[in-house]
Amino acid sequence: MAEQHRPTAEVPDGFAAALRSAVRGESDFGPTARALTTMDASNYRRVPLGVLAPRDTDDIAAALAVCQEYGVPVVPRGGGTSIAGQSTGTGLVLDLTRHLRAILDLDPAARTATVQPGVILDDLRTAAAPHGLTFGPDPSTHSRCTLGGMIGNNSCGSHSVAWGTTADNVRALSVVRYGGEALRLEQGAPRRGKERGPGGVREETAHGSRGVRGRTAHGPEAVRAKTLHGPEGVRELVDAHLALLRTGYPGLPRRISGYALDALLPEHPGGPDPVRAFCGSEGTLAVVTEATVRLVEAPRARALAVLGYADESAAAEAAPGLLPYRPLTVEGMAADLVREPAGLPRGAAWLFVETGGATPAEAKAHAERILRAADAVDGTVVTDPAGQRALWRIREDASGTATRMPDGREAWPGWEDCAVPPARLGPYLRDFRALLAQHGLRGTPYGHFGDGCIHVRIDFDLLTPAGVAGFRRFSEELADLVVAHGGSLSGEHGDGQARAELLPRMYGDELVALFGAFKDLWDPDGGLNPGVLARPAPLDTNLRFAVLPKRPVDVEFGYPQDGGDFAGAVRRCVGVAKCRTEAAPGAGVMCPSFRATGEEAHSTRGRARLLHEMLAGEVITDGWRSTEVRDALDLCLSCKGCRSDCPVGVDMATYKAEFLHHHYRGRLRPAAHYAMGRLPRWLRLATPFARPLNALARVRPLAALAKRLAGIAPERTIPVLATETYSRWLRGHLGRGARILPSDRVVRLWADTFTEHLSPQVGRAAVRVLEEATGRTVLLPPSGVCCGLTYVSTGQLDAARRVMRRTLDRVDPLPGYPLVVLEPSCAATLRTDLPELLPDDPRAAELAASVRTLAQYLEEYAPDWTPPRLDRPVAGQTHCHQHAVLGDAAERRLRERMGLTGELSGGCCGLAGNFGFEKGHWEVSVACAEERLLPAVRGSEPGAELLADGFSCRTQLDQLAGRRARHLAEVIAEGIGEGTASVSEDGPRFRELEEGR
Repeated sequence: MAEQHRPTAEVPDGFAAALRSAVRGESDFGPTARALTTMDASNYRRVPLGVLAPRDTDDIAAALAVCQEYGVPVVPRGGGTSIAGQSTGTGLVLDLTRHLRAILDLDPAARTATVQPGVILDDLRTAAAPHGLTFGPDPSTHSRCTLGGMIGNNSCGSHSVAWGTTADNVRALSVVRYGGEALRLEQGAPRRGKERGPGGVREETAHGSRGVRGRTAHGPEAVRAKTLHGPEGVRELVDAHLALLRTGYPGLPRRISGYALDALLPEHPGGPDPVRAFCGSEGTLAVVTEATVRLVEAPRARALAVLGYADESAAAEAAPGLLPYRPLTVEGMAADLVREPAGLPRGAAWLFVETGGATPAEAKAHAERILRAADAVDGTVVTDPAGQRALWRIREDASGTATRMPDGREAWPGWEDCAVPPARLGPYLRDFRALLAQHGLRGTPYGHFGDGCIHVRIDFDLLTPAGVAGFRRFSEELADLVVAHGGSLSGEHGDGQARAELLPRMYGDELVALFGAFKDLWDPDGGLNPGVLARPAPLDTNLRFAVLPKRPVDVEFGYPQDGGDFAGAVRRCVGVAKCRTEAAPGAGVMCPSFRATGEEAHSTRGRARLLHEMLAGEVITDGWRSTEVRDALDLCLSCKGCRSDCPVGVDMATYKAEFLHHHYRGRLRPAAHYAMGRLPRWLRLATPFARPLNALARVRPLAALAKRLAGIAPERTIPVLATETYSRWLRGHLGRGARILPSDRVVRLWADTFTEHLSPQVGRAAVRVLEEATGRTVLLPPSGVCCGLTYVSTGQLDAARRVMRRTLDRVDPLPGYPLVVLEPSCAATLRTDLPELLPDDPRAAELAASVRTLAQYLEEYAPDWTPPRLDRPVAGQTHCHQHAVLGDAAERRLRERMGLTGELSGGCCGLAGNFGFEKGHWEVSVACAEERLLPAVRGSEPGAELLADGFSCRTQLDQLAGRRARHLAEVIAEGIGEGTASVSEDGPRFRELEEGR
C-alpha cells in the first residue's frame, strides 16, 4: 500500500488545538522547536510541523489517534543521533527524552530492567552497576542515546562480540500503533492470562484511561495472537513466504538492514520472536512506550590489550583470530583518526581488545594471553582505569574526528556502518579502498572489527549537483561490493534514508516487497516515519546542505579552519550530540548550559542547528535579526568548552560573538553590553575614585540602582575595585622612573584588566615567582593595552578590532619572546580571537604564538627551578578557557612538584565573565556552579588549598560559597615567602634600566 503522506508546509486546521486538548505534554509548533528537529546526525534534513513531548503512554496513544484523524505523520525521536536520517520527518516529532525517562523496575535476580523509551543508556548502566550488572550494547553515544532509539535502530556498540545487539537483549515491548492501539510483544510462547501493559492493566483495546479511539482486540486469543506476531495478518504473511524468509537473509552477526522477518519463523529458537522482528524497525511500525531488557553480568575488572598493526587491513585480518579467546571487544581504528597518539603502541592501525575477569590480575592475564597470541607489530596491556578511559575516548570520538580529513576537507556519513562476515573484513577493506580511489574519494575506516562492522566517513562533495551525483554512483557501487562479500548495508545504525533505497541489491525485489507488506500490516495509513526503510525516499534527496547559501556569508571572524566560510563552520556540527551529555566527564566542560536546563536549544548542537536554519532561511526567516537564535545563544556561557570537547571542534563562543555583532549592528544593545562589554574602559575611568566607589557600592539602594542601570543581576555583589592597580605597584617595585628594555633578562607579564584593576595581588605574586624562579625582571607592557575579551564576548567586534589593533601597535610581538598571561580568559582571547579577528595582520599570529600561562613559562624557561614544596590537598576548578584553548598539563605537573594533591574539577563555574553577572542569568549561573565546582569545594579535605586561576571562578566561589580561592601564583609566592624554594641558578636578579625615557 502506497504511503499517503507527503511533506506539508502548514499545520492542518484544528490539528494543534485537537492535540493540545488530548494530551498533557507540551506541544510546540514554533520555529525554534521545528528548527531544532530538522536534522539528526545524518546528511539529511526534513522540516517537521511541530514537536510534542508526551508525558506518558496515554499521551502517546492520544497523539497518535489525533495524528491519524488529521493525516499527520509521526516521527519518534530519542537523542537524535541517528546517522541514516531516520529521526527526521515532516510531521509531528515525538520528543521522548523530556518526560519518559523512568527506570520502572530493575530486577537483579532476573537480570532485567523495565524502562521507558527516553531512558539514557548511561543512566540505565549506572542504575545496574551496584548489582554488578550492565546493559550489553554500548554505542559510542552511550552518554546521550536512549533505549527507545537503540531499539529503533537495533544499536550495537563495541561489546557486541560478547553481548550482541540490542535485539539480542530485549525481552518484551509495549508499543502503540498509529491511531492509538496498544500492543504487547514478548519473546517466545504467549503467557496465559491477562497481558499487562505499562500501567499494569490489560491492553486489549486502544482506549486507555482517556478513551482514545482505536481498534479493539476481542478476547484472549486475539491478544495472544498479537503478542506472538504483532498485528492481525502478520502470521499469515510469514506462513505464506516461509521459503523466502528462510533463504533470503545473509548469516552474519551484524545484519541490521531491513525488517528482521526471519525472527518470526516457527523454527526460531523459542518460537517466533516478535520482539526481535520489531527491533530495528526505525519508528516505522509503532512507538515504543516501555521495554523490558536483559542485563548482563559486568566483569569486576577489565584490562585493555592495544595491538599495533601496519595498516587497517592487517588489523582487520587479525581480528577474527582473536575471537576464540572470548574478548569483550575487538575494535579497530587507524592513525588518521588519532589526534594525540599518547599511550598507543607502534603502528599505523590498532585493535582495542578488552578482556574481563573476576580480579584485575585475571583480566590482565587474559589480555596478556591475547597479546602473546596476536601477530602484532607492537602491543601493550593497559590496566589502569584512567588510562583505559583515555584510550576509549579516542575511539568514541572517532565519529566526530572522522568528519574532517587531515587537510581540513569535510567528510560525511552515509556509508557509516556496513558489515561483512568477520573473516571477509580484510579483503573487503582492500576492495573498499580501491573503490574509494576509483572515485577520487577518501575515508578512514574504523569500528567493530571483531564483528566485521566498519564505520567510515567519506569526503563526498554534497554541495554541488555533480558531487551529489557522484555520491549516488559511489553508493550504488559500494552496495554491490558489500553484497558481493556477503555483507549487510547496515551493521549498526539502520538503513534510514541513506541506504534503504538500495535494499533490493541486498535482499532482492521479492523480499523487499515483503518488507512493504509487513509495514502495511502494522501501519496501513502510512503515518509512522514515512520515507524511511519501507518505500524510502531516494538517498540523494533531502540533503541538509542544499538549503545553505551558495556563496560565503559576510562575517567578521576569519574561520581559518573552515576556509573563511561561516556556513562551513556551522556545518561542522554533524549531530553526534556529545554536548547533550548530562554529566561532564572528567575535566570536560561542554555544554554547561544544556546540563543546567536540559533543553536542546541550550546545547551546542541545538544552537548550531538554529544557525543552520538561520542561514537556510526557511524556518528561521529573520536572518541575523532572528530572535529565536538570539534567545538560544543568550544562555551560551561562551565557555569555549565545545572548541575542545566537541569531536568536530564547533566553537559556539565565536559563533555567538559573530551573531551578536550582526544582530545588534545599528541597534540599541542590552545595558550589560555597554556596562560589562566595555568594562576595561569603565575600570580605567573608575580607578582614581576606587575608595569612594567601593563605599557607595556597599550602600544597598545605590548598589541596586547601579545594577539595574547596568543590566546586572540583582542577586550579584559588585566586585571591589583595587585602590592600587597592579601596574602602579609594579612601577614602584621596579623604582621610580625606571624603564625596562626587552632583552633575554626580562619576562613580559601581561597586565590584563582583571589583574590590573580587580585582583592586583595575583600580579604581585606572579612577579615574586618569576623573579625568584628565573632571576629575570618583569617587563610591564605599555599602558592602555587590552586583549578585547569583553568586547568579543558581547559581540562588539568593531570595537574589539580597534582595541586589538591598538594593542598590536603598542606591544611588539617579538617572535619567539614569550608573553605570560595570568588570566586564562585573556590568554585564550589573545591565542584565538586575536588572530581570527585580524587574520590579515601577521603581528596578531605572532603575538598569539607568544602567549604562555605562568606554569607553561616556568616549565619552558626555568626547567631547573625547584618550586616550594607545600604538601597539601587542593580543590577548585580549571578555568574553562584554559581547558579549551591552552591546556593545563603544565599546571598539573607544577602542582605535582609542589605536593599539591588532588584534581581540580572540570565544567564551568557559571560566572564566565559577564554571563553570570547579566540580569536573567542568575539561576543558570548557580546551576552551573552547583554541578561540579561547589560540590568539589564543599567536599574538600580540611586545610585544602582552593585554586582558581580565573577571576570569574574566584568571584563565583566568593559570592556563592563564601570561600576565598587563590591563583596558583599566589600559592607559589606564599611558599617562597616561607623560605621553602631553592635559589635560581641564574644568579641575582638583573635589571637593565634606562632612565628618563
